[in-house]
Amino acid sequence: MAETVIRAENLEKTFSTGGGRLTVFSAVDFAARAGESVALVGESGAGKSTLLHILGALDNPTAGEVFFQGAALSSLSADELAAYRNSGVGYVWQNYCLLPEFTAQENVEMPLRIRGVEDCARPARRWVERVGLAARAANQPGELSGGEQQRIAIARALAAGPRVLLADEPTGNLDARAGAGIMEILLELSHQEGLAAVIATHNPAFAARCDRVLRFDGGKLKE
Repeated sequence: MAETVIRAENLEKTFSTGGGRLTVFSAVDFAARAGESVALVGESGAGKSTLLHILGALDNPTAGEVFFQGAALSSLSADELAAYRNSGVGYVWQNYCLLPEFTAQENVEMPLRIRGVEDCARPARRWVERVGLAARAANQPGELSGGEQQRIAIARALAAGPRVLLADEPTGNLDARAGAGIMEILLELSHQEGLAAVIATHNPAFAARCDRVLRFDGGKLKE
């Protein structure tokens, strides 16, 4: 059986509001294994993005714990958490989040530069090729279609060799054809790399292509 890469245990997230405390979700438990894709579905505001932010150490839970390769995120130092965000996890966002002043390949190089990789152009170029955009490597994001920008975002997310891939509505800004292509390459590459992929999506057809589907319902996560 494949290794459990990331695990959530009894997670809860609440926010303070003018009317008191709002609980987004509670008692969330799940695990994702190497090479496994897990879809998160549910209505807008159900907690999908919030859970991804917590898994990626971009936000803290109100209660509970996230474990990465057996280590509790709350036990990591600031430097260890920074390393986790840079190379333990790859992120793909709905809005691509590419840097407009840099070329497609330079965007893919960014996480490698942050890690201090000296010759980062070569591995970045390989990832640009793997997402089928070798001919567009020198183009800036504004010169690319939405689907091409998202392919570059996927290449950037995977360039640093993460063990976890977190994708938040990766096809949300794309038409059906481009979205299908993005989902295809996202699942193919995450499987090839043996990643634990957690993907929030409103598209039931895309969710059905994942190995498991988890649904937020009434603040609970159900399989």
